[in-house]
Order: sequence, then C-alpha cells, then structure tokens
Amino acid sequence: MNNLFLGIDCGTQGTKALVLDSETGQVLGTGSAPHTLIQGDHGRREQDTEQWLNALAHATAQALAQANVNGQHIRGISVSGQQHGLVLLNAHGQILRPAKLWCDTQSTPENNQLLDWLGGDSGCLERLGLVIAPGYTVSKLLWTRVHHPQIFGQIAHILLPHDYLNYWLIGRCCSEYGDASGTGYFNVKTRQWDLGILRHIDPGGRLERALPELIEAHQPVGTLRPEVARILDLNPQAVVASGGGDNMLGAIGTGNIEPGIITMSLGSSGTVYAFDQQPQAHPDASVAGFCSSTGGWLPLICTLNLTTTTSAVRELLSLSLNDFNTLAGQAPIGAEGVSMLPFLNGERVPALPHATGSLQGLTLTNMTPANLCRAALEGTTYGLRYGLDLLRANGVHSQTIRLVGGGSKSRLWRQLVADIMNTPVICTEQSEAAALGAAIQAAWCVSAGQQTLADICQRCVRLDPTSESRPIAENVHAYEQLYLRYRQQVAALSE
Repeated sequence: MNNLFLGIDCGTQGTKALVLDSETGQVLGTGSAPHTLIQGDHGRREQDTEQWLNALAHATAQALAQANVNGQHIRGISVSGQQHGLVLLNAHGQILRPAKLWCDTQSTPENNQLLDWLGGDSGCLERLGLVIAPGYTVSKLLWTRVHHPQIFGQIAHILLPHDYLNYWLIGRCCSEYGDASGTGYFNVKTRQWDLGILRHIDPGGRLERALPELIEAHQPVGTLRPEVARILDLNPQAVVASGGGDNMLGAIGTGNIEPGIITMSLGSSGTVYAFDQQPQAHPDASVAGFCSSTGGWLPLICTLNLTTTTSAVRELLSLSLNDFNTLAGQAPIGAEGVSMLPFLNGERVPALPHATGSLQGLTLTNMTPANLCRAALEGTTYGLRYGLDLLRANGVHSQTIRLVGGGSKSRLWRQLVADIMNTPVICTEQSEAAALGAAIQAAWCVSAGQQTLADICQRCVRLDPTSESRPIAENVHAYEQLYLRYRQQVAALSE
C-alpha cells in the first residue's frame, strides 16, 4: 500500500477527490462535494473560498472511504484548480473578498483598457504569447483597484485557486508555470512574470511584491501542515506536489503529454487543447498558448457556455438529466429548424463577451421541449467546433478526440461531437481527468526521477473502448450545413 496518491480537482460546480494506486493504475475510490456561485449583475461570478476547503475535506473523506484506504497510507497529494480565478490575501493570510472566477465578466471594461495599453491583440500576442480575455486574472486586479480600493490597499498575496488550496495545505505561496500562464501577467514564451503590466496597474509595486514563487510542475511544494493532516486524516508526511490548472492536469489525466492527441472537455465550460513542444509562433488571438504542466505548451480554446447551458434548459423545463437526454434524442438533427446561440454568460470563443443567448427559427409547430433540448446540445457543440477549427488552423492535428467531463457520459452527446467534428471520439475510463491527472502528477513528483511521467500515464490512463463514437457520413453532411448557419449567426452578432 505504498503507491497511493490523492488527486483533488476544485472546479466551478464542486470539488472531486480520487485515490489512485500508481503501481496498478487502478482508481480505488472517488468523492465529490458541491460549490455554489455568487452571481450578480454585469457578469459577476464569484465563490466563497471557505466552500472550497469544506468541499475538499468532504470529497477526500468520501474517496478514502470508498477506496477502503487509511489516509495515513497516502504518499502524495496534488491539487488541480479552475484557472484564472483571483484569490487575494492580506499580510495575515486572511481572505480579503470572495474569489472572482474564470467565468466572471465584470472586468470586461478593465480587460479592454489593458488590451488597449498593450497595443491590441497583436501587441498583447507579441508581448505575452497570448491575448488576454475578460476571464483572465489580470483584469480582475485592475477591477479590484477601481471598485474596491480599500481592499486593493491590503493585498499581500495574489493566488490562483489551486495556489490558495496549496497555501492552505502547507502554508507556502507558490505557483506552477502552467496555471500561471493563464493570469495575463505572465509571458508564456519566456516563462516569467511580466512585472511591467503589474506596475502599470499599481506603480507602487504592491502587486509584484504579492506574486507567488514560481516552481516547476514536478517539484514538491512541501508536506501537510499538522492541523490540516488532522482535519483530513492524512499522512502528515504526504508530499504535496505543485498541482496546476484544471486543463493542464486534465491533459495529464488523458495522456495528452505528447503531440497528436486532442482533449475535449464537456464540463461547465468547454475546452479543447493539445500538447506542443514549442510555443506557437503565430497563434490566433482566440487560441490561448498556455504552458503545459509537463514542460511544454498547451494551445487551448475555451467556451464559457456548455453544461451550464444544458443545465439551464433542464431547469427551465423541470427535467431530470435522463429525461433531457431522452427528449434531445427524440428530436431530429437540426431540431426541426430551432437553433440556439448559447451565450448565456457572454462568450470567449467566439470572442463575444457582451453577447446574450438566443433561440432562433421557432414556429408554433417546432417549439417543443425535445427541440429545445436538442438545440442546446447542438449550439454548445458548434462552439467547440469553432474552437477546434481555430486549433487546426494553427497546426494542431489528431486522428481522435479524447472526451472527458460530465457531458461525455451521454452517448448522444458523444455521437454529436463525432458527427459535428467529423472525428472519432473516445472517453477515458476515468471521466474526472483533472483529478486523475493530479494524482498522476503527485506520483511523478514523489518518484523524483525514478519513473517518467509517460511511464505513469501509460499505466494509469485507460481508454474505454465501449465509449467510442465514430462519425456517421450522412450526419456529418447534415451538420456541415447547420454549422455554416451557426457561423453566419455568429458573424451577424460580431458585426
């Protein structure tokens, strides 16, 4: 029992925990606990960080119980966290305000100000290696200075969600290159903080002094604080690995650590990403050229509206998840002319931060629950196709897509993705890829060079052959026409 590792994934909707035997590659137990959102006008999306700590404890206890494992046998821990979120601490390590999340768009005006100062998309791309978007951390800092100057004056530590959880676990402020690359004040080409941007926001230097130390993905952060080890009932000598952003650790959890694999996540947001050994020289402004948590780069696109949209439709129609899928499956391709632009929270890809959702093509005969459900699935999947087209135009290629996230459990949705992307899709056995990737990273960190990451992934990342969906030629043809309509609708909004 000396090969047991705990992976934690703190997402938007909840925290998941997973116990992995890195020798056999078996996931022995899982657990989860929900979070709630603080929502408001102008795209406010925040969370109480105390919820994260409580959820981490509950999910960990569940995973250990399901695995029938004594927490004293856990050798290593790693935390995956939702990217871009802003956690502010004062000099005493106390939280200054709720964490602003990746899906918060209140700071869109501040993002536009910073983008103008950087010289627009081209200037930002040249300087940072990516183009900042409203969800990135940097605009949240300027927003805090403008709207909460008293809080801004107390900032002593700037942390991302996974950084904060590591701080709670061990009491050290540090960040890992992959997650840091999503802040908007980090140069993804040189892998360094861009202090000039922070000085522009705060000439007094408070922000640059508040930055965490940067560490490599394979480096440990330390061991658990004794009081945290007692709370979680874990081995106090368990090594806490660097952790990382959920997309970076999701890449590890799907074996996406070398060129040729595309990972697509059907979660609250939708993401599509691939591994690259070099930063992309001329990426599209909508492609985030993040660093990976494996020493390379992770060109990625993110759509803000995925299962958040399908969940909203389910709630509107008072449907269970099974009923939603059944109804969507009863409607034909194209939902009898009903189409949805699912931009309920604005959108990042396509770049429409101020957009709202809309239903089009409704008539007295086609306005049925089945067609509304189908239109929600199709509309969100077109957004992923839009992003995949951008990645492909920037040189990313793959023969298959590895599908993860809650939506990947739907056979109907898997077929939709295969048909709309015209690419075979397959799921990993473990749908919680970020939590699995975290556990794998912990094993890699503890092995201290005795095992390669590729060796551990080969044992622990398993594909589910029963989940494979291949494109159906007539569906592919039908969806090409419908996707063209989607592109025309998006173009009309952009104009």
